[in-house]
Amino acid sequence: MSSVDVASSLGVLRQFAARKRTVETCDLCGADLAAEHPHLVEPRARKLMCACGACALLFSAQSGSRYKRVPQRVRYLAEFRLTDAQWEGLLIPINMAFFFQNSTDGRVIALYPSPAGATESQLPLDTWSDLLVENPVLNEVESDVEALLVNRLGASRGFPSPEYYLLPIDECYKLVSLIRVYWRGLSGGTEVWKQLGEFFADLKGRSNA
Repeated sequence: MSSVDVASSLGVLRQFAARKRTVETCDLCGADLAAEHPHLVEPRARKLMCACGACALLFSAQSGSRYKRVPQRVRYLAEFRLTDAQWEGLLIPINMAFFFQNSTDGRVIALYPSPAGATESQLPLDTWSDLLVENPVLNEVESDVEALLVNRLGASRGFPSPEYYLLPIDECYKLVSLIRVYWRGLSGGTEVWKQLGEFFADLKGRSNA
């Protein structure tokens, strides 16, 4: 496994985690942004960028553009199928991770959050292929800008059953940012688990599935 530098992605999401928020600016034109604003992804650099509405529309609509606009839909996948054996076969060392299709490399990338940021895990292709067969909804995930988020934290953390979401990639980096900011000590501390509970409750509440 190798550490993935997601500092730039986390930087553009600091409005989610900062206790005292400041005005965000568009990474493309410098205009001030509202708290809620579009994001763009530069797939080749795997970089997430804040954008104003005009830049998001302009750059994502251009033919052959280097940027892709992050969508907003969140779907709770109540019927998603993933056995304990399949999860173990994915070789994720913790019980939470997100997966997205990278169009530049032509492969699925698995990342899991940690107090140090997001870490990439080498993904066995045969196990992922089995998941595609059993869960055709994965074929609907838009490359680079959407992800499958898996939450198998368990009942001891307030999640009696596994949860699976198809969601925008910026939500995944929001999750990473929350853990970076609120994690304390070896077990995380009370506040980080409270924040995670609120994060997943909000996702489920916004789901249009």
